[in-house]
Amino acid sequence: MGCNLRDLVDAQSFDLKELAGKTVGIDAFLVAFKFITSMRNRGAEGDGGPLTNSKGQPVAHLMGFLERTTTLLELGLKPVYVFDGKHPELKTDVIAQRRARRVKAEKEWKEALAEGDYERAQKMGQRAANYTPEMQTQTKKLLDLLGVPWVDAAAEGEGQAAVMARRGEIDIVATQDWDALLYGSPILIRNLMSHGSKRMGRVVSAERIILDDLLSEHQLSREQLVDLAIMIGTDFHPGIKGIGPKTGLKLIKEHGDIETICQVKEKDVPERLAEIREIFLNHPACDVDSMQQGNVDETELRNFLIDEFEFGEKRFERNMKRLSGRIRSTGQSSLFQF
Repeated sequence: MGCNLRDLVDAQSFDLKELAGKTVGIDAFLVAFKFITSMRNRGAEGDGGPLTNSKGQPVAHLMGFLERTTTLLELGLKPVYVFDGKHPELKTDVIAQRRARRVKAEKEWKEALAEGDYERAQKMGQRAANYTPEMQTQTKKLLDLLGVPWVDAAAEGEGQAAVMARRGEIDIVATQDWDALLYGSPILIRNLMSHGSKRMGRVVSAERIILDDLLSEHQLSREQLVDLAIMIGTDFHPGIKGIGPKTGLKLIKEHGDIETICQVKEKDVPERLAEIREIFLNHPACDVDSMQQGNVDETELRNFLIDEFEFGEKRFERNMKRLSGRIRSTGQSSLFQF
């Protein structure tokens, strides 16, 4: 999840209808993990494993992307999903730690099942969730059939989306990852895909954060915001011990940059500082041809979801109905255009 800037940000709730007509770059991997961790095999004797069809194929990712994407389209948004590419080498340790936690959770999940401890199995099964390459390919096929564009990032998905927003290729970046602000996204939307759902008895609302407002409020440059984040801790550096958001903000406003702060506080300058800064300030991003919404191939979508993955007819028709008010027939019974 990168650096937590919550304490420094004034996030404003808003109505998603305000985004009608806007092209929104969505962090596909974070969205996918939300779906596959929340939709599991539960119940009194549920094993906590992935939600599957009768053939044992995981389906939660397809269910989630279908339901949320058609909802966004119905509201008039233009989603563009951005998938992670090759992570920067500086993130190797973080990726390895995540993999180790998943492997450990999978082992404990199997042990809990063997012991008949279904409560623990469900907890461990959720932690062992994995968005496999095969599932990613299936998601992209679903999006193609819905006519929704997607992009394979050059590196971090939220970084690619932020660069695209800065270049004017999309209007907004939607992710739970605060790092999108460090990558320079002019506008960050959080809770886009969980808007209206309930969490701990409260209704979740989408939140909007405007980078220029954040910088102006704290009288910081983007470079100083990046330095502040590095001191707090990011996926590329664990941070400087004893420095949290509020202390870090005070220090960066007093001294300007990490090097000066470390000199004054007699701390070691973070290793590979220049590389970390470069990742945020000039994140690698691939070029994109077009973010135009395409056609919905209803016939192939039906074959894919109902025939191949055993989706119910009611679920399929419900999602097609969401699109009916915003799509225009192309003259072929199976094709519609946004």
